[in-house]
Amino acid sequence: MNVPFLDLKTINARHAAELKAAAARVIDSGWYVLGEEVKAFESEFGAWVGSPHCVGTSDGLSALILALRGWKELGLLKDGDAVAVPANTYIASILAITENRLRPVLVEPDEDTCNLGAAKLAAALTPDVKAVLAVHLYGQLADMQAISKLCRERGLLLLEDAAQSHGAQIDGVKAGAWGDAAAFSFYPGKNLGALGDAGALTCKDAKLAAIVRALRNYGSHEKYKNLVQGPNDRLDELQAALLRVKLKYIDADNARRREIAARYLREIKHPYVHLPSVRTGQDSHVWHLFVVRVPDRAAFQQRLLDRGVHTAIHYPIAPHHQQAYAQLLGHLKLPLTEALHREVVSLPVSPVMTDEQVACVIAASLSAP
Repeated sequence: MNVPFLDLKTINARHAAELKAAAARVIDSGWYVLGEEVKAFESEFGAWVGSPHCVGTSDGLSALILALRGWKELGLLKDGDAVAVPANTYIASILAITENRLRPVLVEPDEDTCNLGAAKLAAALTPDVKAVLAVHLYGQLADMQAISKLCRERGLLLLEDAAQSHGAQIDGVKAGAWGDAAAFSFYPGKNLGALGDAGALTCKDAKLAAIVRALRNYGSHEKYKNLVQGPNDRLDELQAALLRVKLKYIDADNARRREIAARYLREIKHPYVHLPSVRTGQDSHVWHLFVVRVPDRAAFQQRLLDRGVHTAIHYPIAPHHQQAYAQLLGHLKLPLTEALHREVVSLPVSPVMTDEQVACVIAASLSAP
């Protein structure tokens, strides 16, 4: 049996008629940039997240960059301020910080969940740290109850990188509604994926939402009037229309991901395979990725591939080992982060996987040496 890592064609084929109708609606409208589809998606997605403000952006990285830039424009951050961020995140989290001439402070994650924990975060805080970027890696919320409490006590801004966690929640509060602001990616492979690049910022502050709306559109609050210098980071009208279709199905898709993950957790019992942990309740995880740790990753991946199971690595190189950050971060020694990047393997998990494919993944994983 062949088990692809992620079958986007089948995922989107389920809604082909609705997606084509949405595309046709945009084409027929004659309005292709910042129109009614973007407004409607911002309203619908913000309501689903539970956030009073939502601003569509061109992608998830832009949402992160614009959140931090918005705080700088509002005088809440300045050049050289430090932002605490988990060390094992995708490089986009770090890029958003340095693009704003801020300084990343890398924090080792919790070993069980691979997410930012409050204790290690507290130990890493210095007077220079003015904000925390909490990344909900793999689809599981970081310990937001403790982290948000810590940020309130220390007077720190709290930004969520929710690119992988659409719908994850703790005590009914979803990703994107915990911090002062949050950034989402709708890259095609995400739980809520567009058919191209797209992103959004959610926030509680109307002033931040207003400045980000201007920033994403050349810094223009009114046509041909520019309060600030800004990029072109607008959410595309066509992608907004497609996302409105797929938003209707995200809860059911997440439920299927949880079913698959629950079966993996029950049935993959092998001393060679270290399974992920869920620390704050099943609803806190939407299983964008099901990531295991193995001591010999290459051998494990080959073993599964020989049985038709395709895997992936998220991520093979730690940010502080990337050439782009050799001068700024290359001196750091982060043993847990480095071990994670050597050992992690992502198993297939998606809403269109069949029970037979799930069984195949389990059997192949159990065959590991």
